[in-house]
Amino acid sequence: MSTYERSAGANGDALSLYSWNTSVSGALLGPLHVCEVVVRNAVADALARVYGDRWPWSPSFEQSLPNPTVGYSPRRDLFSARRSATTTGKVIPELKFVFWQKMFTSRHDLRLWGPHMLDVFPNLNHTQDIAVSRSMIYSNLEQVRGLRNRIAHHEPIFARNLSDDYRKVAELIGYRCPLTAAWIDAGQQASAMIAAGP
Repeated sequence: MSTYERSAGANGDALSLYSWNTSVSGALLGPLHVCEVVVRNAVADALARVYGDRWPWSPSFEQSLPNPTVGYSPRRDLFSARRSATTTGKVIPELKFVFWQKMFTSRHDLRLWGPHMLDVFPNLNHTQDIAVSRSMIYSNLEQVRGLRNRIAHHEPIFARNLSDDYRKVAELIGYRCPLTAAWIDAGQQASAMIAAGP
Protein backbone atom coordinates (compact mmCIF):
# COMPACT_ATOMS: atom_id res chain seq x y z
CA MET A 1 0.00 0.00 0.00
CA SER A 2 2.99 2.33 0.35
CA THR A 3 2.73 3.45 -3.31
CA TYR A 4 -0.91 4.40 -2.81
CA GLU A 5 -0.22 6.08 0.55
CA ARG A 6 2.54 8.21 -0.95
CA SER A 7 0.34 9.24 -3.88
CA ALA A 8 -2.71 9.95 -1.72
CA GLY A 9 -0.67 12.20 0.61
CA ALA A 10 -1.26 12.95 4.27
CA ASN A 11 -4.92 13.87 3.83
CA GLY A 12 -5.65 11.40 1.02
CA ASP A 13 -7.48 8.11 1.01
CA ALA A 14 -5.06 5.38 -0.09
CA LEU A 15 -7.77 2.70 0.02
CA SER A 16 -9.99 4.67 -2.35
CA LEU A 17 -7.09 5.09 -4.76
CA TYR A 18 -6.33 1.37 -4.51
CA SER A 19 -9.99 0.54 -5.14
CA TRP A 20 -10.15 2.84 -8.18
CA ASN A 21 -6.91 1.37 -9.55
CA THR A 22 -8.36 -2.13 -9.19
CA SER A 23 -11.65 -1.15 -10.86
CA VAL A 24 -10.09 0.65 -13.81
CA SER A 25 -7.63 -2.22 -14.28
CA GLY A 26 -10.56 -4.61 -14.53
CA ALA A 27 -12.39 -2.32 -16.95
CA LEU A 28 -9.36 -2.24 -19.27
CA LEU A 29 -9.00 -6.02 -19.45
CA GLY A 30 -11.76 -6.50 -22.05
CA PRO A 31 -10.35 -3.97 -24.55
CA LEU A 32 -6.82 -5.31 -23.95
CA HIS A 33 -8.03 -8.88 -24.57
CA VAL A 34 -9.64 -7.94 -27.89
CA CYS A 35 -6.61 -5.88 -28.93
CA GLU A 36 -4.23 -8.79 -28.39
CA VAL A 37 -6.48 -11.22 -30.29
CA VAL A 38 -6.97 -8.78 -33.18
CA VAL A 39 -3.24 -8.06 -33.53
CA ARG A 40 -2.14 -11.69 -33.32
CA ASN A 41 -4.80 -12.72 -35.86
CA ALA A 42 -3.62 -9.98 -38.24
CA VAL A 43 -0.01 -11.14 -37.93
CA ALA A 44 -1.05 -14.79 -38.34
CA ASP A 45 -2.94 -13.86 -41.53
CA ALA A 46 0.14 -12.13 -42.93
CA LEU A 47 2.34 -15.09 -41.98
CA ALA A 48 -0.02 -17.51 -43.72
CA ARG A 49 0.20 -15.43 -46.91
CA VAL A 50 3.99 -15.71 -46.90
CA TYR A 51 4.72 -19.10 -45.31
CA GLY A 52 1.47 -21.03 -45.79
CA ASP A 53 -1.25 -22.12 -43.39
CA ARG A 54 1.21 -24.21 -41.35
CA TRP A 55 3.62 -21.31 -40.88
CA PRO A 56 4.62 -22.34 -37.32
CA TRP A 57 6.40 -25.36 -38.86
CA SER A 58 7.94 -23.50 -41.80
CA PRO A 59 11.78 -23.75 -41.76
CA SER A 60 11.96 -20.42 -43.62
CA PHE A 61 9.87 -18.74 -40.96
CA GLU A 62 11.95 -20.29 -38.16
CA GLN A 63 15.09 -18.89 -39.75
CA SER A 64 13.54 -15.42 -40.02
CA LEU A 65 13.19 -15.22 -36.23
CA PRO A 66 15.99 -13.97 -34.01
CA ASN A 67 17.36 -16.39 -31.43
CA PRO A 68 19.51 -14.43 -28.95
CA THR A 69 21.28 -16.43 -26.26
CA VAL A 70 20.27 -13.87 -23.62
CA GLY A 71 16.79 -12.46 -23.12
CA TYR A 72 13.61 -13.16 -25.02
CA SER A 73 13.93 -15.37 -28.10
CA PRO A 74 11.05 -15.42 -30.60
CA ARG A 75 12.43 -18.63 -32.11
CA ARG A 76 12.50 -20.45 -28.77
CA ASP A 77 9.00 -19.13 -28.02
CA LEU A 78 7.79 -20.61 -31.32
CA PHE A 79 9.43 -23.96 -30.58
CA SER A 80 7.83 -24.03 -27.13
CA ALA A 81 4.38 -22.99 -28.41
CA ARG A 82 4.24 -25.68 -31.08
CA ARG A 83 5.74 -28.47 -28.96
CA SER A 84 2.44 -30.18 -28.18
CA ALA A 85 0.28 -28.45 -30.80
CA THR A 86 -0.89 -30.10 -33.99
CA THR A 87 -2.58 -27.11 -35.65
CA THR A 88 -1.72 -23.48 -36.27
CA GLY A 89 -4.84 -22.49 -34.34
CA LYS A 90 -3.43 -24.21 -31.24
CA VAL A 91 -0.03 -22.52 -31.60
CA ILE A 92 -1.31 -18.94 -31.92
CA PRO A 93 -2.67 -18.49 -28.36
CA GLU A 94 0.43 -20.14 -26.87
CA LEU A 95 2.77 -17.49 -28.24
CA LYS A 96 3.54 -14.62 -25.88
CA PHE A 97 2.26 -11.11 -26.57
CA VAL A 98 5.87 -10.00 -27.01
CA PHE A 99 6.22 -12.51 -29.88
CA TRP A 100 3.54 -10.66 -31.83
CA GLN A 101 5.10 -7.30 -31.03
CA LYS A 102 8.54 -8.52 -32.18
CA MET A 103 7.04 -9.34 -35.57
CA PHE A 104 6.85 -5.57 -36.15
CA THR A 105 10.59 -5.08 -36.60
CA SER A 106 12.41 -4.09 -39.79
CA ARG A 107 13.71 -7.64 -40.34
CA HIS A 108 10.19 -8.58 -41.52
CA ASP A 109 9.59 -5.58 -43.82
CA LEU A 110 10.65 -7.19 -47.10
CA ARG A 111 8.74 -10.47 -46.90
CA LEU A 112 5.88 -9.64 -44.57
CA TRP A 113 4.98 -5.99 -44.16
CA GLY A 114 5.90 -4.51 -47.52
CA PRO A 115 3.53 -6.83 -49.40
CA HIS A 116 0.88 -7.46 -46.73
CA MET A 117 0.64 -4.66 -44.14
CA LEU A 118 -2.35 -2.99 -45.77
CA ASP A 119 -4.03 -6.35 -46.44
CA VAL A 120 -4.18 -7.25 -42.76
CA PHE A 121 -4.47 -3.68 -41.41
CA PRO A 122 -6.62 -2.09 -44.13
CA ASN A 123 -7.43 1.04 -42.11
CA LEU A 124 -3.87 2.26 -41.70
CA ASN A 125 -2.95 5.50 -43.45
CA HIS A 126 -2.34 4.33 -47.05
CA THR A 127 -0.17 7.36 -47.81
CA GLN A 128 2.23 6.59 -44.98
CA ASP A 129 5.40 4.61 -45.64
CA ILE A 130 5.00 0.95 -44.58
CA ALA A 131 8.12 1.11 -42.39
CA VAL A 132 6.65 4.11 -40.56
CA SER A 133 3.34 2.28 -40.02
CA ARG A 134 5.14 -0.83 -38.84
CA SER A 135 7.29 1.14 -36.41
CA MET A 136 4.21 2.97 -35.09
CA ILE A 137 2.43 -0.33 -34.44
CA TYR A 138 5.52 -1.64 -32.63
CA SER A 139 5.59 1.45 -30.39
CA ASN A 140 1.88 1.26 -29.68
CA LEU A 141 2.19 -2.42 -28.79
CA GLU A 142 5.06 -1.59 -26.43
CA GLN A 143 2.82 0.85 -24.58
CA VAL A 144 -0.17 -1.52 -24.56
CA ARG A 145 1.96 -4.49 -23.48
CA GLY A 146 3.37 -2.42 -20.60
CA LEU A 147 -0.15 -1.61 -19.43
CA ARG A 148 -1.28 -5.22 -19.81
CA ASN A 149 1.70 -6.53 -17.84
CA ARG A 150 1.18 -4.08 -14.99
CA ILE A 151 -2.48 -5.07 -14.74
CA ALA A 152 -1.62 -8.79 -14.96
CA HIS A 153 0.86 -8.40 -12.10
CA HIS A 154 -1.59 -6.35 -9.98
CA GLU A 155 0.63 -3.28 -10.06
CA PRO A 156 -0.50 0.36 -9.85
CA ILE A 157 -1.50 1.98 -13.13
CA PHE A 158 -3.00 5.22 -11.74
CA ALA A 159 0.10 7.28 -12.63
CA ARG A 160 -0.07 6.31 -16.31
CA ASN A 161 -1.80 8.37 -18.98
CA LEU A 162 -4.66 5.87 -19.13
CA SER A 163 -6.65 7.88 -21.67
CA ASP A 164 -3.72 7.62 -24.06
CA ASP A 165 -3.30 3.92 -23.23
CA TYR A 166 -6.94 3.26 -24.10
CA ARG A 167 -6.65 5.35 -27.28
CA LYS A 168 -3.72 3.19 -28.44
CA VAL A 169 -5.72 0.02 -27.75
CA ALA A 170 -8.67 1.35 -29.77
CA GLU A 171 -6.42 2.49 -32.63
CA LEU A 172 -4.72 -0.89 -32.92
CA ILE A 173 -8.09 -2.63 -33.09
CA GLY A 174 -9.37 -0.06 -35.58
CA TYR A 175 -6.44 -0.53 -37.97
CA ARG A 176 -7.75 -4.07 -38.48
CA CYS A 177 -11.51 -3.59 -38.10
CA PRO A 178 -13.37 -0.35 -37.29
CA LEU A 179 -16.55 -2.30 -36.52
CA THR A 180 -14.75 -4.25 -33.79
CA ALA A 181 -13.23 -1.03 -32.45
CA ALA A 182 -16.68 0.60 -32.35
CA TRP A 183 -18.19 -2.46 -30.65
CA ILE A 184 -15.49 -2.44 -27.96
CA ASP A 185 -15.80 1.31 -27.47
CA ALA A 186 -19.58 1.13 -27.08
CA GLY A 187 -19.38 -1.55 -24.40
CA GLN A 188 -16.34 -0.51 -22.39
CA GLN A 189 -16.54 1.36 -19.08
CA ALA A 190 -12.88 2.26 -18.72
CA SER A 191 -13.09 5.70 -20.39
CA ALA A 192 -15.75 6.99 -17.98
CA MET A 193 -13.83 5.65 -14.99
CA ILE A 194 -10.60 7.24 -16.22
CA ALA A 195 -12.35 10.57 -16.82
CA ALA A 196 -13.97 10.50 -13.34
CA GLY A 197 -10.62 9.74 -11.71
CA PRO A 198 -10.02 8.21 -8.29
